[in-house]
This record gives sequence, structure tokens and C-alpha cells, in this order.
Amino acid sequence: MTASSILRGVADRPQFVTIPGDFRVSFEFFPPKTEAMEKQLWDAVVELAPLDPSFVSVTYGAGGSTRERTHATVARIIDETSLKPAAHLTCVAASKDEIAEVADRYWEAGVRHIVALRGDPPPETGGRFEPHPHGFASAADLVAGLKARHDFDISVAAYPEVHPEAAGAQADLDNLKRKLDSGASRAITQFFYSTDAYFRFLDKVLAAGITAPVLPGIMPVTNFAAIRRMSGNTEIPGWMIKLFDGLDGLPGPRSMISAAVATDLCRRLYQGGIRDFHFYTLNRADQTYAICHLLGLRPKEISQ
Repeated sequence: MTASSILRGVADRPQFVTIPGDFRVSFEFFPPKTEAMEKQLWDAVVELAPLDPSFVSVTYGAGGSTRERTHATVARIIDETSLKPAAHLTCVAASKDEIAEVADRYWEAGVRHIVALRGDPPPETGGRFEPHPHGFASAADLVAGLKARHDFDISVAAYPEVHPEAAGAQADLDNLKRKLDSGASRAITQFFYSTDAYFRFLDKVLAAGITAPVLPGIMPVTNFAAIRRMSGNTEIPGWMIKLFDGLDGLPGPRSMISAAVATDLCRRLYQGGIRDFHFYTLNRADQTYAICHLLGLRPKEISQ
């Protein structure tokens, strides 16, 4: 039997054939702490901007520790690009008046999209969330307060494999519904690597009467050991552990394999009907750009 006879009838279709162009992307960045990190961030923004994301979000440190840097980054995005920024805002260690002041500044700067989060508790609380005595007690309360202040478009967080602090899956789902019922437009998930876990979660979301979009959060692997530390309740499939074994000291091969894994994840999500992908870039553009390119996204003319 010849090779040609074995392959006869098999389509010559590469693994990374592009998917139809009816999908959208968004990117998350974090505010820089140094001049070098500022350059890295802005290089990433400039490289990814031509992919015409739906929005780009900028994170906010625990207890508002990056408040000014977040605002400065968002302001620069507004001033120097045509991108639509979404500013993260948390209710950790802040009064309602302080949050109102931050929200007003964002509105005056032209920001219309907020990612409203409860926020990670600061280390001094022993990992327990303690509401500010004059602040918001939850992300749902924060959403309601922001909507009462200005007509923001608000995104909130979702956890396909349950928030580590939740009493259980149902309690976590109930909390998500409260956030959306309080005025949020969409949810963005924590990163995950099991499409089964994500689609099972979507089934539960729909069964709970939630119709708002739930965007999958895509985290390309930049350091597998770090991903495992960050994973919390997130399942890391056995095949993935084997695939990245021995690569933490080999950034080049790891980056290429990571892009392939994330592209495959997005393609499987697309096959399940998903049309929006939110990328956690970690202020590194190359992997995210490569994934988008493999999926078929091409740059557009966009002002810088």
C-alpha cells in the first residue's frame, strides 16, 4: 500500500486552518510599575491595536494599590489611540465616596466601560475579604453603585470552576446572577483550560436564566509553574502537564507550544458557538498576536 493510497480521500487541510472571521477579541493589560514596564506595555498596546479589539481592559491592584497608574494608562490609551478602554475597579479598602471619585474621574476622561470586581483581599487580612466600613460589601453592590453614578457599560467576573472562596457552585452562580441583575452587561471568566468545564458552566448559566454574554478568559502559558500556582480551582489537564514538562527553562519553545495550545482552545470554543475571546496578555503581545493570526484575524488600519 502506497502513501498516496492511504491518504486518498483525506482532505489536505492543515491543523491551523483559520476559522470564519465572525469573532471578536479583547485584551487585558496591567499598569506598569517602572519605565521599562511602561515601554513593554505600550509596545504591546501598539502591536495589538491593529487587531481592532472590542475593548482593552486595564487591571487595578489589591486595595487600589495601582489606582493612579491604572488611571494614567487608561488616559493614555484614550489620548493616543482609538481603542476603547475598560478600567478595572474594585471595592477593597475603599469607601463609597472614594470609589465615586474614581468613577467620576473615569467618566470625565471619557471612559464608558468598567470591569467591576470585588477584588483580592490584601495580605494583612489573612486572605479574607473584609468590606470597608463605609464601602461596598460585594461586587454586586459595586455594580449597582456605579450604575447609579453614571451609565457605565459594566463587565464582571465569572468562574467556570467555582471561585475558591465560594460556599459552592450554586452560591457562586447565584452571586454571578446578582452582579448581572445589578446592571452588568457581561461576564468575563477566569482563565481555564478545559472546554468541557466552560461549556458545563454555560449550561448552568442558561438554566439559571442568565442571558448576558459570558466571555471566555484565555491565558496563554508564559510560565507553566506560575500558571499552576495561580490556578486555584482551575483544572490543568494531564495532557497539558505532560506537554509543558521541562519547558520552563526554554522560553522560546514554550511560547510556540503555548500559542498552539491556546489557538486550539479558541477553535474548540468557536466550534461550540463562542464568538468572543478575552485574552490575558500579561503585557506581552507576541503570543496573543500569534494566536489571533492563527485564528485568521488580520490587522486593520487603526489610528495610534
